[in-house]
Amino acid sequence: MNSKRITCERARKLSIVKTLASFGHFPSRTTEKEAWFLSPLRSETQASFKVSLLLNKWYDHGLGTGGNGLDLIVAMKKCSVREALELLSKEKDFFFFQQPILKKPKRPEIKILEMKPIQHQGLIQYMDARMISIQTAQRYCKEVHYQIIGKFYFSIGLQNKEGGWELRNKYFKISSSPKAYTYLKNNADRLIIIEGMFDLLSMAELYPNQLENSDVIVLNSLSFLQAVSELFENYKEVELYLDQDESGRMHSKELTDRYSNVKDKSDCYIGYKDLNEQLISIRKGKEMIKKIKKLR
Repeated sequence: MNSKRITCERARKLSIVKTLASFGHFPSRTTEKEAWFLSPLRSETQASFKVSLLLNKWYDHGLGTGGNGLDLIVAMKKCSVREALELLSKEKDFFFFQQPILKKPKRPEIKILEMKPIQHQGLIQYMDARMISIQTAQRYCKEVHYQIIGKFYFSIGLQNKEGGWELRNKYFKISSSPKAYTYLKNNADRLIIIEGMFDLLSMAELYPNQLENSDVIVLNSLSFLQAVSELFENYKEVELYLDQDESGRMHSKELTDRYSNVKDKSDCYIGYKDLNEQLISIRKGKEMIKKIKKLR
């Protein structure tokens, strides 16, 4: 970097990972899309400071705040923007972010051929194995026949708001374009957020009144959480039923910290990864009790 005064616009493009390294902070773990650090802004023993390697943005889950490279310098040095720019203008070891070019794997085209009420015995048996009644499946899903590279398949399908389909059968888990979240509107002031098709169907089995009195979003991918969060201000209550895994817990904490009307409801299925795992356990338990009673 030369000695000329750095502008705000340029300072915002500082590489966050390399800036942290220049201050002696290195990631505890790294994936293709993000890096996790022990927070440089406070003391902690588990890394909760996330840096998006795609967007070059940071977020400190403990503080509930984040931003760009300039914001990071201001927070770390506890100084004003002007003082941060003066500091950067004197330094020579800062690096600027370049947007990575990601090659997306080419997905085979899925051609939807037919949608109809679920009637194929193989799909009904698949629903039975997941403890979903055919009546519940019929209410929200279709039997979808489709073609991939000249071969024909059929699955349970849940349609998203853009007309694409989430497709599930015993052997395949796939989706057709366009990929999007599913939005079920009941003109309610409460919004339920769940991850996938079987979370929706399991909730319909376990808590039918919840669905009937709420608007519901099936994410179909956690990548849609950011877009969905823009809708939160339209609701009095937002309830999260995300998976009980590291990613689900992390996103639930981030959203409940950021929005006062958002509640994490995963304690409803504590001890299980998701609603379907809970449903299967409950139904199998009841079946076992029935068998025991018959043997007496």
